Amino acid sequence: MGAALNPPAATPMIDRFGRSISYLRLSITDRCDLRCVYCMSEDMTFLPRADLLTYEELDRLCAAFIQKGVRKLRLTGGEPLVRRNVMSLLRLLSRHLHSGGLDELTLTTNGLQLQRYAAELRDCGIQRINVSLDTLDPDKFRAVTRWGDLGRVLAGITAARDAGLAVKINTVVLKDLNEDEIPRLLDWAHGHGMTLTLIEVMPMGDVGTGRIDQYVPLSLVRNRLAQRYTLSELDERSGGPARYLRVQETGGKLGLITPMTHNFCESCNRVRITCTGTLHTCLGQDDACDLRSPLRASADDRLLLEAIDRAIDAKPKGHDFIIDRRSDRPSVGRHMSVTGG
Repeated sequence: MGAALNPPAATPMIDRFGRSISYLRLSITDRCDLRCVYCMSEDMTFLPRADLLTYEELDRLCAAFIQKGVRKLRLTGGEPLVRRNVMSLLRLLSRHLHSGGLDELTLTTNGLQLQRYAAELRDCGIQRINVSLDTLDPDKFRAVTRWGDLGRVLAGITAARDAGLAVKINTVVLKDLNEDEIPRLLDWAHGHGMTLTLIEVMPMGDVGTGRIDQYVPLSLVRNRLAQRYTLSELDERSGGPARYLRVQETGGKLGLITPMTHNFCESCNRVRITCTGTLHTCLGQDDACDLRSPLRASADDRLLLEAIDRAIDAKPKGHDFIIDRRSDRPSVGRHMSVTGG
């Protein structure tokens, strides 16, 4: 269901810099049940639900990209688990795991809905998930998310692990808010068998505060951690932008995602699609390709595949993120919740 009949032959996605595109991040909603200070403004205006692609259309898009060589598919948002009947989409997409078309189907979540969905996620073939969590302090958590309940997130993480899902914790390091809490987060995550990945704040969208007031370079964080832990480089990739370290004292892994201090563009294998069918080939550029129009223009995928090829051919060499001390304007106008993290 959802895929076009008699699809035309598809060619692999290799951009003009020789990078093979094998990873698709698909945002299925721009809505979220939190308002994290680095991601959204407090008074967000979300898209009308009628503007979103249907699950059948999202499924057809994914089938086209899998036909063109995508091996890893991550659902994002906003918060993907707040979209109504989300499990029906995951059940549709899970057939690509059974057929061998996909190596991995996964998602990124804030954890608030995990207690409800953890077992169903596992039953759809999902083996691991990313949970965004920036602090273990309930008061700080409410400050970062503007109203979130930390206990509910921790209960969701426990439910996911009890269901057999591997959990990776994603933490955005924020100046004067959680930068002193990183050792506690690391010990907690590794103590529960979870990888911790630290992320530099990215200047995307107007969030009501200057990015210079939030930004901490991970080179500084790593140097601080090295005074307390023995860190060694790992020659390991998860299919995404993180570089990994082994922490000798805990035995766990620490990931670093550094779009500001050390970009990862030379090995970029990723593209993103928004919930309205806009393809972004670079997170840090204002590039955009409309896939909704060719998707709806024909019952077969010829126009859709041609549009994808044009976009991949125009994929930029790298992003231009910059936090300018002289201006509060973000490098990219769209919010992360629109693009999909």
